[in-house]
Amino acid sequence: MSSDLWLTPAVVSQLARHNLLRPLLKQQALAELAADFPLPDPEARACFASFRKERGLEQPEALAGFLDANLLHEADLRVSAEQPYRLQKALEARFLARAGARFLSRKPQLDRLVYSLLRVQDPGLARELYLRIAEGEAEFSDLAVRYSQGPEKESRGIVGPVPLAQAHPHLVERLRSAAVGVVLEPFQVESWWLVVRLESQTDASLDEATRRQMAAELLEEWAEEQVLLRLKRLAQEGTSEPKAAAHPPAATPRVR
Repeated sequence: MSSDLWLTPAVVSQLARHNLLRPLLKQQALAELAADFPLPDPEARACFASFRKERGLEQPEALAGFLDANLLHEADLRVSAEQPYRLQKALEARFLARAGARFLSRKPQLDRLVYSLLRVQDPGLARELYLRIAEGEAEFSDLAVRYSQGPEKESRGIVGPVPLAQAHPHLVERLRSAAVGVVLEPFQVESWWLVVRLESQTDASLDEATRRQMAAELLEEWAEEQVLLRLKRLAQEGTSEPKAAAHPPAATPRVR
């Protein structure tokens, strides 16, 4: 990894100690991927002009001051301005074709649900509220406003529409087998007792936005794999050093 020759053991140790090594390796991988997808000159110029405008760097003096303050050359800034657009091209070229397969594997988590939720910490109260709703003595929404101890209290107990994957795993398990409109008997999730009713379910579809979401997830997974490969390579090349002691040496007195 000739581009990583500057990653000496001391530098690696400092980066790792401050939780910066993995982010750096990820950004390196993304930058190398983006470099394979150059922009046409007119598009590159437009990107840089837009970048400067968004950051108030349209005037030459402002640009020069920004570069000096951040120890950058203009070429570096141009690369930063272009990278999001280059990565979109990479996403389309390398990952979009696999979005359909990923969607099929992820669809159960992407289906969107609307459900009513009421949570309390007293199991006896949860049972009482469940019976009042199930027997038609009270409206779920009214009891949620009065008794629920979570943020759903502000929405009259309604949660969603949200992807199924966003719910707690134990709640997801119950919702998967729930029938629309049927109040579920109280069940415990961590310190809470929940009363839940599934209101509606909308199956996810592979529209353009979802295709791009799936492709973006694949790109993110690829980047994380690259981080692991680069960490392994650093270790194999001997650029890492023993872990820092649990008790770091005393700080050098500040010279006034």
